[in-house]
Amino acid sequence: MPAEALRVELERFLLSCRQPAILEPGQAPLELVPGQYRCSERPHGLLLEAWDEARTWARRLVGLLPPDGGRLTVFAERLGGARMKLEIADLDQPASSALLQRSSRENLRERFRFWLARQYPGWQIEELTSGADLQHTLSPSFARAFLTRGDARVAAICAPPELELGGSTLTFGLIWLDYLRRRDAPRPVRELALFLPSGAQDQTLLRMKCMDPRQAQFALFVYDETGYENRIDLANTGNINSRVDPWSAGPPAVAALPPGLLHELNAVAGFEAIHLGLGAVSFRIHGLAFARLEGQQLSSGIDRLKRTTDAGSVLALARKVAAIRTSAAVEPSHKWYRRNPEAWLESLTRRNLSSVDAALLPSPVYGQVPSMAGTQHGVLDLLAIESGGRLAVLELKATEDPNLPLQALDYWIRVDWHARRGEFSAKGYFPGLAVREDAPRLLLVAPALQFHPTTETILRFFAPAIEVERIGVNLEWRKEFRPVSRLRGAQRPGLHL
Repeated sequence: MPAEALRVELERFLLSCRQPAILEPGQAPLELVPGQYRCSERPHGLLLEAWDEARTWARRLVGLLPPDGGRLTVFAERLGGARMKLEIADLDQPASSALLQRSSRENLRERFRFWLARQYPGWQIEELTSGADLQHTLSPSFARAFLTRGDARVAAICAPPELELGGSTLTFGLIWLDYLRRRDAPRPVRELALFLPSGAQDQTLLRMKCMDPRQAQFALFVYDETGYENRIDLANTGNINSRVDPWSAGPPAVAALPPGLLHELNAVAGFEAIHLGLGAVSFRIHGLAFARLEGQQLSSGIDRLKRTTDAGSVLALARKVAAIRTSAAVEPSHKWYRRNPEAWLESLTRRNLSSVDAALLPSPVYGQVPSMAGTQHGVLDLLAIESGGRLAVLELKATEDPNLPLQALDYWIRVDWHARRGEFSAKGYFPGLAVREDAPRLLLVAPALQFHPTTETILRFFAPAIEVERIGVNLEWRKEFRPVSRLRGAQRPGLHL
């Protein structure tokens, strides 16, 4: 296409945009701001130059496709002559969000290629992708690579700069490693390399310390906003960022409740009063909190607690919630019924602890202990104890989630750390019992058909010292809570010890 025609079409498109930007694979979006770009007609195309405070950019445009909404596809040449396709998009258009997401993934993938070449000199990058493969749980949120050098093989995965994804990188890295091992068997893939944004590595380091070195070797790199990557010493795990608050064994000031209220609440189906320590108690219906007593003050409400002295309104709310949050609900689509199924599963687990594991004492049982800072804990947890004093961490999940094993491991790490320091006894937990300081057990509780298929894969990499058991409950657990399967570690269904 002649340079003059290219200029006319490009300028027409830019005039229709409110926030035009160049989206080139491997590059961050570059906005075309008036005064910060120019077009020059050349014999073999239109030279488009753009710049901002951080970089300059220049490509010779040689063709384009008709505009498609807020997007213009152009064909260009780098100044060295290499042909390529890129997009010019109006970032103000809603449709541009998908283009930005794709551009971001392509950018990450190309940066990942550069980091791999620098950190693994002499290795061949056999595969580099960010494509989705739902059948094998390969997430498009991460760039993945497969490297070879002679008989040696490495799986690698790179997380995007969004810190919230850092917590799942090891999960999807292990899935990728297992996929490559099965696909390329019998050629072994021994190492998994993870690339994380700087600041997201601490939790992954703690998790790696709990992996079995016989199952895989690991390497960890972090990259900063300048695009430079650095290898991290795996022995440098730092401090565990959690705490155990003192527990007040005494009951809350029930005298502050209006006369007869507690008796009336106990008659409501699904009601439970959960002691929170320090004189506080949470009133719930199948795990959904509707009131709270703290000291002398009673509050009630679902989305927002408000102080009250009206016993009738608290009781009426409890009965209203109970009519909705029940296995016989006439409105199972109601938001109160659907809200936080893990909390419902937790309430039934508390009530049926002996059927979950006969070695566990039915009480005391604590929730959300210790407090975890800086982690994304997507499951609900309980801390129980055996008659012999050994602790047990119960992690609960009502729906499929590949992150369950490592999220549970996060909590197990902290319970183990505090237990070895004798903090639970010192802070008033499990009064009258001798709490052992050895490693706790880890029990994963979920509907039997809701354990993600990759759960076994992830557990296979756990160190043998971490004693894990998966307890599956019946599908209609809201109607009748009943464990129907027990599997140890990475044991597969149908196999028995």
